[in-house]
Amino acid sequence: MRTVAVVGASLAGLSAARSLRRQGFDGRLVIVGDEIHRPYDRPPLSKEFLAGTMAEADLALEADGEDLAAEWLLGVRATGLDRNERLVRLADGTAVRADGFVIATGAAARTLPGSEGLAGVHTLRTLDDALALRADLARGGRLVVIGGGFIGAEVASTAYALGLDVTVVEVAPTPLAGPLGEAMGGVVSSLHADHGVRLLCGVAVAGLSGESGRVDAVLLADGRSLPADTVVVGVGARPNVEWLEGSGIALENGVTCGADGRTSLAAVVAVGDCANWYDPLAGAHRRVEHWTGALERPASAVAALLSGGAAEPGPVRPPYFWSDQYGVRIQFAGHAAVADSVTVEEGAADDRSFLAVYRRAGEPVAVLGMDQPRLFMRWRKQLAQPAASTASVAPAAVRS
Repeated sequence: MRTVAVVGASLAGLSAARSLRRQGFDGRLVIVGDEIHRPYDRPPLSKEFLAGTMAEADLALEADGEDLAAEWLLGVRATGLDRNERLVRLADGTAVRADGFVIATGAAARTLPGSEGLAGVHTLRTLDDALALRADLARGGRLVVIGGGFIGAEVASTAYALGLDVTVVEVAPTPLAGPLGEAMGGVVSSLHADHGVRLLCGVAVAGLSGESGRVDAVLLADGRSLPADTVVVGVGARPNVEWLEGSGIALENGVTCGADGRTSLAAVVAVGDCANWYDPLAGAHRRVEHWTGALERPASAVAALLSGGAAEPGPVRPPYFWSDQYGVRIQFAGHAAVADSVTVEEGAADDRSFLAVYRRAGEPVAVLGMDQPRLFMRWRKQLAQPAASTASVAPAAVRS
């Protein structure tokens, strides 16, 4: 393998490039990214960077003096993968030919139909998104956040601290019920009410109004109208895999992968938010949109790529993510969906400082901590212990 192309220049792509060099690949390394920016850290975009307490330079993921001896093609989008010619076609008409490929094109924020071209309406996924939203939040006034997930909650928390009048609208009866379960989702989302942020649940958004070309209200399906100077749409993300259609690579909620990141095409692996990996702990494919996965999983994918699939998959750690809201650190690891019970083991939910353990048939399968970092990390390590013994049973992705 003389040339490897990494398509995607965010954390997962950078982690893959680093793993290639660490694992002995000394050939030509090409990194393609659709943004003009060098790799940067995304979690602060909804928190410190949005608040103006972190500079753009502080987001850089590359260490000072780090040199991967790579060719960087930034500001150009991949438009196709040709399996026969072994190349990636780019939007500028050029192509990159390679012996191996790492797909790391991430995900894009979902938008609200009818909001196109309306000033003051934002999604938050990229650095440029954050810069635009930060400028609007500096105007003050009324912010409506559509979507009560983690990104929406973090934006609400940041805007509250900046002095804005904030309302969060969530179509589900309980925010965060998907990742945390209804009981704990309700506890975590109660942080909004604790700080005077309005939370409207169980109501859909019918549309936006803005006769002057700038949004002035969010229209709800029940007939209510919420005045708004700025709107943030936080209703999830879709994997950036359209460019792979027709390539022969298996696609289902992203790029379908085995437990080691291998895809249905030989010499092609996928990592990060666009990758739907098989998770032997859950017994199903999962697309994990979390920072830790983008940092850790590329090492296994690169090992599989360089070995032609001969390398054993590395240990599969339970998914882990964190969120900072209203000064509270929220940490979660595991799979809440498979649990049949959840109990508070330390602290009290009413105090917003506790540790809860999710169990299935009496065995821990997930853990949630609010302002319990030390105890949480001990439980997280305990959850990960049986993972190493199950990683090797994952089926490989179907080859073609």
